[in-house]
Amino acid sequence: MNSRFWNWEPPAPNTHDGPAGSGTGRVLRINGTIAEESWFDDDVTPALFASELNAGSGDVTVWINSPGGDVVAAAQIYNMLTIYPGEVRVCIDGIAASAASVIAMAGDKVAMSPVSMLMIHNPATLAVGDKDELAKAMSMLEAVKDSIINAYEAKTGLSRAKLSKLMDAETWMDARAAIEMGFADHYLTGNLSLQDPDENTLDEVKPDSDDDPDGVSPPDGQKPKNRTLPESGGVLFSRKPAEQQLIAKLTTTDPTVQAVEQPVGRRVVDLYAKLTKQPH
Repeated sequence: MNSRFWNWEPPAPNTHDGPAGSGTGRVLRINGTIAEESWFDDDVTPALFASELNAGSGDVTVWINSPGGDVVAAAQIYNMLTIYPGEVRVCIDGIAASAASVIAMAGDKVAMSPVSMLMIHNPATLAVGDKDELAKAMSMLEAVKDSIINAYEAKTGLSRAKLSKLMDAETWMDARAAIEMGFADHYLTGNLSLQDPDENTLDEVKPDSDDDPDGVSPPDGQKPKNRTLPESGGVLFSRKPAEQQLIAKLTTTDPTVQAVEQPVGRRVVDLYAKLTKQPH
């Protein structure tokens, strides 16, 4: 069986269902590489995950901090979460890259920390064989890409052409960019509540009194925190085009630089060696 990359946490005592991150409901944490070994021929691990998911009821909060991994595993987890009868809330507190971003799309609501990142790119594989075998591998990758786009399209509403280009470029998004493009819905703020990016919570909070601007009284002797969330200009970074531009700059000769003429004749060291061998 694959090493576990998920862990269930029991709900906090004396709580009721509420916003994601409030310590209520069931909590699922997905950390690290998703399935270090493929789920493709594994009948045990997917069944175990499904049995644990369906062992309880009520809302589920899924915390994700993963660089990605096996796309088959991600697809199955995505399917399990989308058909789960309770509400599924996804909180990205670190990174949701590659296959992990697919799982994130299963959330009815997706919240991202202001310092988290989400990355999407084309699926990849290793293939060995003749041209027919390699052609099959390419066709398989195209089919996998189409299936991934299905998840992104259902969540964001973006066109398949635009999503395909974002995947081609290996696109990294901070929370603001992800929210603007529809991959996420809210910010995950310091008190773990969901914040709508269109609300006034994006502006710097300046309390008129000593009350906590988040609506929770701070402990005695502590001052309330002023929170500032990004107002505009999310970071969207495409790795492949950036690498291509850098390579082009490094390999292109500057036309303003004059070519250095090569010296004509003997080298000084050759002449010196010849002269030192002559008799006085």
